[in-house]
Amino acid sequence: MTSRMTAAVAALLLLTFLACKSETTDGLPNTETTGTSQSPSTATSDPTTTGATGGTSSPVTPTDKEWVTTAGMAGMAEVQMGNLAMQTAENAEVKSFAQRMVTDHSKSNEELQQLVTAKGLTLAAQLDGEHKSAMDHLTGLSGAEFDKAYMQHMVADHDKAVAHFTTGSTSAEDDDIKGFATKSLPVLQEHAALAKRVAGKLR
Repeated sequence: MTSRMTAAVAALLLLTFLACKSETTDGLPNTETTGTSQSPSTATSDPTTTGATGGTSSPVTPTDKEWVTTAGMAGMAEVQMGNLAMQTAENAEVKSFAQRMVTDHSKSNEELQQLVTAKGLTLAAQLDGEHKSAMDHLTGLSGAEFDKAYMQHMVADHDKAVAHFTTGSTSAEDDDIKGFATKSLPVLQEHAALAKRVAGKLR
């Protein structure tokens, strides 16, 4: 009897040990499942971040960059030549026209500067090319000779500006640049007509 009881107790202890071991082992997959459940959460956050970054980026095409550069250079030239004309011009209408150019183009230049800054672009700080040549030419003139030369430049420059902004208003790929060109075009058309009217009186 004693041997049988001993065997029974031993068997009971063995079963208890195996049961405990089974419970411990069952607990492990639960921990692994919890750890695995964190991975999808992390993986899901990555595309969201990437998507947000991709959504805010709006690269400007080379053609639009060139358009902005040309517009900025022309606008700066209008202000500098206008300031010179306000000091040098002899004719009252020429002086009045020059004041209008300084006022309107200064405002337009500020708007363009804000636009390009938002796009991560920069505008030239000094005149170059034909605009510098025109400024140099006008600087050496005075009186009636200056008046005629200045208004001739204004007629030619605004014809070019109207054509340039017409292209921007229809062909720019960036919506903000297209909007700026469309908004500015009527003012430039008015400048072009006024320049021709004033220039015609000086002949």
